[in-house]
Amino acid sequence: MKYLLLIYTNPAAQQAIADHGADVMAEVDALMKELAETGELAGGQALAEPSESRTVRVRDGVPAVTDGPFLEAKEYLAGYLIVECASVERATEIAARWPDARLCAMEVRPIIGEASE
Repeated sequence: MKYLLLIYTNPAAQQAIADHGADVMAEVDALMKELAETGELAGGQALAEPSESRTVRVRDGVPAVTDGPFLEAKEYLAGYLIVECASVERATEIAARWPDARLCAMEVRPIIGEASE
């Protein structure tokens, strides 16, 4: 089964990462290497800051585009991983090892219609 691991952050977490950048990146690199070696890594990307996003709403057939995220919030989506693993428990274990889980939050969500081949 494939799972989307959503990486959330906030300004304090971003500052903590910046303050310990080399250590955090070493931890991420080690986990990414492990997931690649086990075949569990299916993809992932970091995302631009919320200020660079656009929100699109279509009402009565008319699109309205606004700058910024859908909601004003202190936490925002910073990136994602897609992992393919045997269970939600394993996906949760991976998310718990990601540095952002200690600094802010990770969300584990199954990808509908995706199953291991």
